[in-house]
Amino acid sequence: MQAFQEANVRETLAGRIVLTVGCDTKSDERRGLSEKVKAERDAFHREKIDLADEILVLNVRRYVGRSTAGDILHAWRTNKPIRWREETIGEQYC
Repeated sequence: MQAFQEANVRETLAGRIVLTVGCDTKSDERRGLSEKVKAERDAFHREKIDLADEILVLNVRRYVGRSTAGDILHAWRTNKPIRWREETIGEQYC
């Protein structure tokens, strides 16, 4: 979540409107979220991508999780520009 908070500040100060995750995605198991709720949350997040001009992937230490990979694929399929926190990984996915 620290990376999300830092990116939120950096992007806001750069004059960009930030649409970010609604909750700490690492806590799904602790929250006891069902697969249905997780799927609904992912769909809702993809609606945010549809509203956005671009996406910024926070690939901290070059890590991209399953939900983020789905977000990247959605952005790619809808022709959204993709920016990467750590540029080197972007070349592997684009």
